[in-house]
Amino acid sequence: MANGKISENIEEYLEVLYCNGSNWEQVSTTKLSDELDIAPGSVTQMLKKLEKLGYIEYTPYKGATLTHDGMKIARKITRKHRILEKFLLDVLKVKEENIHEQACEMEHALSDEAERALCNMLQHPDVSPDDSVIPACNFNFESCSQCFSQKDFDQIINREFNLLSISELTSNAEGTISFIRGNSDLLDSISDLNIKVGCHLKYVINDNQDENSYLVFIDDKEFNIPKEMANNIFIRI
Repeated sequence: MANGKISENIEEYLEVLYCNGSNWEQVSTTKLSDELDIAPGSVTQMLKKLEKLGYIEYTPYKGATLTHDGMKIARKITRKHRILEKFLLDVLKVKEENIHEQACEMEHALSDEAERALCNMLQHPDVSPDDSVIPACNFNFESCSQCFSQKDFDQIINREFNLLSISELTSNAEGTISFIRGNSDLLDSISDLNIKVGCHLKYVINDNQDENSYLVFIDDKEFNIPKEMANNIFIRI
């Protein structure tokens, strides 16, 4: 058990669902079967169980979509996995081909307090070694500096809503900027653009845009946000 309530098997399913449907997309049974290397019939049984638990909405023969509760848990375990991959590669110098399996073994036992300590030690990383975005933490902060200044872990409150970074959005979406992370240089660059928590953001899919930038409107002002910024600006949708 990772938190005394949810089995490692369930968390594994939720993590794969998040990796393929973090923007509330439906993930097919075939996709889950292929990625988990499990027979489709067994996947179907687990999806029915996850639906009863309230973690997904399941449509037979089509697939599953994470619910609000399922998304929160899936994002949390995916974050731990990707931070551990970063730690294993950058700090412990484990061979890159081995870090995924080792992170899978460690993620379920990593406490929230240890996750926070690793995040601070790694200076608030935004991507894992395979360039996948590290999701925002569940802690109710508006920036990493607020987190870093909070010394008493027992006083930290969890968020009651889900966040997505600009770079994780796969369709036209809009919401309120609720969390910004990064080192001091990146935060200064974001501040110079007058981008801050509380601003309204609308993401627009642009077929002609560079893959390393994202077209957004922030309080009705147009921006082409570079990828590094987009990885670190999170909206509540």
